[in-house]
Amino acid sequence: MEVLSMSIDSVFVHKMWDDYELSKMVSGGVPFPMMSDAGGKVGSIYGVYDEDGGVENRGRFIIDPDGVVQGYEVLTPPIGRNVNESLRQIQAFQLIRESKGTEATPSGWKPGKLTLKPGVDLVGKVWEVWKTEMAFD
Repeated sequence: MEVLSMSIDSVFVHKMWDDYELSKMVSGGVPFPMMSDAGGKVGSIYGVYDEDGGVENRGRFIIDPDGVVQGYEVLTPPIGRNVNESLRQIQAFQLIRESKGTEATPSGWKPGKLTLKPGVDLVGKVWEVWKTEMAFD
């Protein structure tokens, strides 16, 4: 898994943000590269760049090793993100990829919890796994 951060801010703004903000919230600061998308070219490709405002909405894109977008979430700037949910989704995508599609994850799945076996036998029975798993959370 590789995590990258990108915004329209310069690398100098990223460094100041990491030094004066993030390092106070996360021990050691940001543990992944922060890249600059000055001009919003990458943001435009992913549909998060607001040309009129000169800003990018907050987007999270999960891209598999083949370059296929498997999941994304786009939020307006005042809305915070949930890093734990992002990590949970990445772990779910990794599990599904490793299983070559023989497993699926129910709503709220976490590593170590039961997975689903896709097929006609599952139709109408997802709730049984969900109910069993949610009883232990």
